[in-house]
Amino acid sequence: MANDNQGTGKLVVIGGGAAGFFCAVNAARLHPGLEVTVLEKTGKLLSKVKVSGGGRCNVTHHLHSIAEMTKRYPRGERFLKKAFTRFFVPDTIEWYAARGVELKVEDDGRMFPVTDNSQTIIDCLLREADRYRVHVRTHADVISLERTGAEWTVHLASGPPLKARYVCVAAGGFAQAQKFGWLTALGHTIEEPAPSLFTFNMPQNPVTELMGVSVPQAQVKIAGSKLQESGPLLITHWGMSGPVILRLSAWGARYLQEQQYTFTLLVNWLPAYNENSLREAWAQWRLDMGGQAVWTKNPFGLPQRLWHFLLQQAGIHENARWSELPAKEQNKLIRSLTAMEFPVKGKTTFKEEFVTCGGIKLSEIDPQTMQSRIAPGLYFAGEVMDVDGITGGFNFQHAWTSGWIAAQLEGGEV
Repeated sequence: MANDNQGTGKLVVIGGGAAGFFCAVNAARLHPGLEVTVLEKTGKLLSKVKVSGGGRCNVTHHLHSIAEMTKRYPRGERFLKKAFTRFFVPDTIEWYAARGVELKVEDDGRMFPVTDNSQTIIDCLLREADRYRVHVRTHADVISLERTGAEWTVHLASGPPLKARYVCVAAGGFAQAQKFGWLTALGHTIEEPAPSLFTFNMPQNPVTELMGVSVPQAQVKIAGSKLQESGPLLITHWGMSGPVILRLSAWGARYLQEQQYTFTLLVNWLPAYNENSLREAWAQWRLDMGGQAVWTKNPFGLPQRLWHFLLQQAGIHENARWSELPAKEQNKLIRSLTAMEFPVKGKTTFKEEFVTCGGIKLSEIDPQTMQSRIAPGLYFAGEVMDVDGITGGFNFQHAWTSGWIAAQLEGGEV
């Protein structure tokens, strides 16, 4: 392969995140003589890797079934079923292990480096880039791509343009559709972006006084919709968070955007029950704990602060005994335990792990090669495509998979 100034033997990767780096280092390793350049518009490389999983980097998820794994992606399930046949969880584990990075599995299936430090992953990728002489440029903002014959010209906001035979776009998600203008100019279609993975704001709601209280298993539902999830819930000083809320926000990303983030959240603090089954079981508790104070005897294992809050909301007096609960207050408590209503107004980004749904329409990308079906020699990797997962390492697995596949540069003469 000729490696001349006209860009015949060059690959330009746009985006210095997980997908971009994975594409760049694998392409440089697989195609000796290929000159690989990574362009990052900010001054920071691998910034999401750094903050992911509380600074530990949730590399992937320990699911070895492609059919099960793809169910964790609100958008992109069918596309990923094909892509994951080429590079999947075991391949990710093996790739990092071969470079001295061992991953461990936590009880919930999330996988982290054994060091519990995201810097381990960053250092590994930077070492690979160094080893295979990948050029990395920061503060390099791409404003347009132009194709002439078999060659790409990459125009930057400042400095001379770059020539390349191949371009891989791994620029991440954009919050506004117009930010994709440089890609629609090539004939690509954008699925409207919407935020995903966010927490719910409940301004002035008394529940926020319980900030810090967490419930290991709660069921949450958006009133008037079919959107429902179960899992750990965390009460914050602005509203509600935790894995169950983040998952609900991912599945409901488009619907909640349409609602302008104003809706009613129904929380079942006891997912083993619904209102009717709890009412049926209640008579036995009244019998068993008749003489005991309701405030001190909580048979559900709920955090004490939450239990007291629920009793307060139901208007139950501090001295009330189980056998003396008035029907009205008891019914209110049963309702609060199984379907408590919380008005939500607004959202808050979850730490720095912001994810958008939307991006390049998947029918315009070949999942077996990640090459554009519209512009030969143009590849995609990561969140710039209309693929997004719930929390738990799923978005990173998509980044590694799409980056690795794009790095093969199939469909083009290498």
